Amino acid sequence: MLLPILAVLFWAGNTIVNKLAVGVIFPAEIGFYRWLFAAIVLTPFMCKPCITAWPIIKAHLGKIFILGLFGMAIFQSLAYFAAVKTSANNMGIVLSLMPMMSLCLAIMALGQRLTWGALLGAAFSFVGVLYVVSAGNISQLSSQGMNVGDSMMLVAVFAYACYSTLLKKWQIPLAAMPLLYLQVVVAVVVLFPLFYVSPKAGLTAENLPLIAYACVFASIAAPLAWMTGIKHLGPSRTSIFFNAMPVITAVIAAIVLGESLAMYHIVGGGLTLFGVLLSEQVKQPVTWPVLYKA
Repeated sequence: MLLPILAVLFWAGNTIVNKLAVGVIFPAEIGFYRWLFAAIVLTPFMCKPCITAWPIIKAHLGKIFILGLFGMAIFQSLAYFAAVKTSANNMGIVLSLMPMMSLCLAIMALGQRLTWGALLGAAFSFVGVLYVVSAGNISQLSSQGMNVGDSMMLVAVFAYACYSTLLKKWQIPLAAMPLLYLQVVVAVVVLFPLFYVSPKAGLTAENLPLIAYACVFASIAAPLAWMTGIKHLGPSRTSIFFNAMPVITAVIAAIVLGESLAMYHIVGGGLTLFGVLLSEQVKQPVTWPVLYKA
């Protein structure tokens, strides 16, 4: 039970790292370096397992590339760009939509039955996130639009929901660590062109600890703890722990960044969390009335 909590704690901490990185290192840099260093750390341990499993890897190479693209490159890197434009509290609340988005995609792509909890929960969560990203004034979204950073986070969360759905759909027959390592390598390859053409601050004593945290805790320890938690508790019970993300993020943001919670954070975050809990607890399937029977 401790492992999923640790994973969420590490990811919440990385949301704070995203904000601390602003002005210290460019988003494309930290997005690339975290995966490069993770690949360097993992390579000595993963070479032999990957060579042994090469026939399986070769058969699923395209799928592994798509997983690495969505789950590592797009999801993780967009957060660094979003951090320039939005607050850590907003990022944490938008991230809490992930279980809901994953459930909706599972219903559409995996044939999972639509439940009243999922239907009503989606509505509550959608309104909650709209309330947060509009700073408590939903009507202004039609005229002013959404904050760029919040929009980036929504795209990032959607990318990870796609990743989770495809991971479940494809069921690639590889052990967790080799599969994670291969996705890390994909992220390095995909993000290198953006890193190459982007401005660079270089590695400094100020940004190296941020890269190290993102590499060790957010890129390796958190996914490993999460996957181990799923193995022992199952995906449904493990996903409940993700609901603590906005609360943990808000506490760390208040301590480290001095961010304060506004009323719209509390109301919108509460609606989002209620929607996610509703989707997980109410399992009654939606049945449609038969209007005509031949």
